[in-house]
Amino acid sequence: MERNRYADLLRVVAMIGVVAGHWVLISITYSGGQLSGQDALDYIGWAQWGTWVFQVMPLFFLVGGYVNALSWTAHHADGRTWTWWVRHRAMRLLWPTAVFVIAAVAAVAIAGAAGARPAEIAEAGWLVALQLWFLPVYLLLIALTPLLLAAHRRWGLAVSAVMAAAAALVNAGLAWWHLPSLAGYVNFLLVWGCMHQWGFAWQDGTLTRARWRPYAFAAAGAALLAALLVWGRFAVNMIGSGNTNPPSIALLAFAAAHDGLVLAAEPAASRLLARPRPWRWVTRLNDTTMTVYLWHFVPAIVIAVAFYRTGLIAQPAIGTGEWWELRPAWFALLIVVLVPMVVAAMRAERLLVRLPGGLGRPGPWSPVLLLLGIVALMLGLTRLAIDGFAPGGHLPPLVLAACAAGLAATLLTGREHPAAAQPHVLGV
Repeated sequence: MERNRYADLLRVVAMIGVVAGHWVLISITYSGGQLSGQDALDYIGWAQWGTWVFQVMPLFFLVGGYVNALSWTAHHADGRTWTWWVRHRAMRLLWPTAVFVIAAVAAVAIAGAAGARPAEIAEAGWLVALQLWFLPVYLLLIALTPLLLAAHRRWGLAVSAVMAAAAALVNAGLAWWHLPSLAGYVNFLLVWGCMHQWGFAWQDGTLTRARWRPYAFAAAGAALLAALLVWGRFAVNMIGSGNTNPPSIALLAFAAAHDGLVLAAEPAASRLLARPRPWRWVTRLNDTTMTVYLWHFVPAIVIAVAFYRTGLIAQPAIGTGEWWELRPAWFALLIVVLVPMVVAAMRAERLLVRLPGGLGRPGPWSPVLLLLGIVALMLGLTRLAIDGFAPGGHLPPLVLAACAAGLAATLLTGREHPAAAQPHVLGV
């Protein structure tokens, strides 16, 4: 089964969009001995519309749905169990994450021992952990893929339509019926999960078999988004907390318009990717996506501490002409620092990937143990994404213990068969 080169391209584009968006829209400042991160959107009014360019997470979930459908179908046909497949998919994310978390914990401990201010450690620890929100959601979707894919094969896009309607009800409940704020967390599954379902529809041709379908899908999403914005209940900003925390039906409408146009471009992009040189670049960058995603904010902290506090780089007011003039130099510095970090992190990841894909002997307890491990990881990573690596300036032992216990439980679900070390389908 051939690899879908366009899916790999979209993963790379999404990674670049996330990195560029964070580097532009979250401005790191250092003043009075205090490191802080400010939202540039609060100072640049027109940038609210710019979030439509930088909001690329729908691509991650669209591609994730496509690849997960392809992977589960192939491995299940080979007799692989749900436990084996979920662990296999999860560990592809968890090994890079483990390297990142260990490095962050070490950095917090070193900074504390060196006498750094607790408030400064807490701020830096929070900034570098923001992107971890993606992992609990995606791990849950991996675990649910066999069930959700079976539902898609039976009812098609009706499944995502029901999920969208449920997400709208959650929005209404939060706004008008005064549901507790925790109810909003349901939309992390419903909204991002809906985009994941679209990946299933891409993989089986439901959305792309006829050339007009992705255009119609995009048009429907655009019409709904326009209606919601005119209504005035939802913000234009597709990155700010109003539409992403919790995810809103407006974000889902935006994603439909966005992903529909992306799918419409597949034939033209695939012709380009058939050429050796573009495909070679995509392949190289695709191998780094998870590592870059995890580490891309660390250089911003390093440069801010090294250059701002020493006065080597000016800190003009956000949104001013001088601030914009410094953006190219800021980006160049960030890339210079990021590249060796990614290279070093990937070397450490390769060492972990060589470890057995599972430990112990599988048994009837394995699925339960895996579920417990996934839940522990979701809880631990969610707290890290919310509070950071050093709330109050100190490491959170219970949160880190939950992450460690979840990783251990996932591994202890049974030793991987030697043949499973090589993917059945290239890249999945």
